[in-house]
Amino acid sequence: MIDAMRSSSPGRDADTLILCYHAVSARWPADLAVIDDRFREQLQWLVAHGYRGVTFSEAVRGGASVPTVAITFDDGFRSVFEQAAPLMASLGLPGTVFVVTDFVDSGRALVWPGIDCWVGGPYDRELRAMSWSEIGQLEQAGWEIGSHTVTHPRLTTLADDALARELSASRAACERSLGHPVAAIAYPYGDVDARVVSAAADAGYATGAGLPPVVGPRAALDWPRVGIYRPDSLSRFRLKVSPLVARSRRSLAPAERALRRVLGT
Repeated sequence: MIDAMRSSSPGRDADTLILCYHAVSARWPADLAVIDDRFREQLQWLVAHGYRGVTFSEAVRGGASVPTVAITFDDGFRSVFEQAAPLMASLGLPGTVFVVTDFVDSGRALVWPGIDCWVGGPYDRELRAMSWSEIGQLEQAGWEIGSHTVTHPRLTTLADDALARELSASRAACERSLGHPVAAIAYPYGDVDARVVSAAADAGYATGAGLPPVVGPRAALDWPRVGIYRPDSLSRFRLKVSPLVARSRRSLAPAERALRRVLGT
């Protein structure tokens, strides 16, 4: 079953981009927070070069006859609703947001290892999560809503029962709030292996978004995305999304996997 899920899936390599963002902010200096002006430049460049916007699951299913781009956001920061969504709407681009369900409507900041350093400081407000009402508004505007687990753990480190809970309970929370099935997940930190993929399938997911340093084979439940971050200028963005770089990253994947086996990582 795992081999089948990791085999190549439909889609045209050069014509389909799946990008991963997190937050949008002019003031928050975290790498996760892309500057709003740069975000605008990046999207305008895509539109000017003929890319049509689709959701993550639509991109994974493939079959488009024109270049397509899926703009995805991990975590569920409120800046996605307040800043990213209006700009995307003006350009005719839908999005996909993967939400960490334990924080939605909780009144608590989005906090886990890696961003906990921002708690209590001048940028604390940037850690606010979207509400289910705001998430529902995005869906009504054509966005796809997916799970990003319950608490944002590193899934490969969890015991089987904890892994199953993170996957199943987050999907159930999304479905309860949205009123329909939810079948897409993004793995926190891009931390995924064959056991996590199998558990995601068992939990009822049909598509899964990864974030690998080197792009390997595409599979519906472990689909690679390109991460876009605050330091990415327009020229660096254009390099990241170019078909030539995408092909180079895929060609390096077998060597990278072999090195990981040798090092035991």
